[in-house]
Amino acid sequence: MKIFWSASLCLLLAACAPPGQPRPADGARQASDLDSFAATLDALRVKAHVPGLSVAVLQDRRVILARGFGFADLERRLPATPETPYNIASVAKPISAVVALKLVELGQLDLDRPMTSYRGYTEFCDEFRKGPGIFSRNLHCDSEPLTLRNMLSHTVNGKAGESFLYNPPFYSWASRPMAEVTGVPFSTLVERYVFVPAGMARSARIHRNLPLRADLAPALARPYHLDANGAPVPSPDPDPQGDGAAGGVISTVLDLAKFDVALDQGKLLSPGSVERMMTPQRNAAGTPLPYGLGWFVQEYHGHRLVWHSGLWEEKYSALYLKIPDRRVTMILLANSDGLRWDNPLDKAQVEKSPFATAFLTRFLGE
Repeated sequence: MKIFWSASLCLLLAACAPPGQPRPADGARQASDLDSFAATLDALRVKAHVPGLSVAVLQDRRVILARGFGFADLERRLPATPETPYNIASVAKPISAVVALKLVELGQLDLDRPMTSYRGYTEFCDEFRKGPGIFSRNLHCDSEPLTLRNMLSHTVNGKAGESFLYNPPFYSWASRPMAEVTGVPFSTLVERYVFVPAGMARSARIHRNLPLRADLAPALARPYHLDANGAPVPSPDPDPQGDGAAGGVISTVLDLAKFDVALDQGKLLSPGSVERMMTPQRNAAGTPLPYGLGWFVQEYHGHRLVWHSGLWEEKYSALYLKIPDRRVTMILLANSDGLRWDNPLDKAQVEKSPFATAFLTRFLGE
């Protein structure tokens, strides 16, 4: 069954509003504004040659916009909707961080325990630091006293905790300590501490030994990339990965909206733990870094922005952006890498995303 979200729903809700809530005229104006914003997102989608895009916007813990644009599967002419599941790539990182902090609250995990005390870490470190590439640059995991906190805050390169460099492979390995201290597979922990309490029924973990659930597989957005002429063509499925913390989640914008609400309402973590996730880490000199625990954090025109992007090159991309003091959130999922922008690995610059800029302009007036 296809699900359509329209301005008429907004008008109906406004007409039934109790005293003190927006009157019908206000509801109509908001619906018009949201239609305009949705049209802007769709225009950006077309410009970026994204075949299918789904969006959810929340305000005051309520979904005020849920749309799909384009096609989840061009060949089958399957429209993208708010219920379309996508591979959310690195937007899985905040979900993984929730599991870690939940285990801390339960007294099962210590974020400052040396990584050398966990099984397999020494072998992982020895192999990884000798490899080529930017993620092994200035990496001294054999001599620096790294902790799970360093992994979850991307402060493993250089002196532990002193500088930020986005390092997905090390973040992925953070699932190992969580599984070790509980004796439970990491994917089971995500199901137990995130999907179930948040009511995320159309979300699932996947890895090389855990195929996608049969009820979600037929609706999964097909990945695309652009050919030499700039036309979208099907991409091969992502390579199988291990049960890591850096990715491995299939979800929808509406399920991620449920995650957002559950997180804000304290259904997943205590308010203190949520605040720690969304507070920038600081180095020994007290300088704030551009990442908390599982989230990018930055200041923008006097507002704190909390966000995460997701990218699987030539396959999928995502953006999850919160403005806490305005109580608004935008979640975007795409079946190509068209949401990507040039964000340096050592900085947080979400405003460089044209999709983020459209959201910030609409909800901050900046």
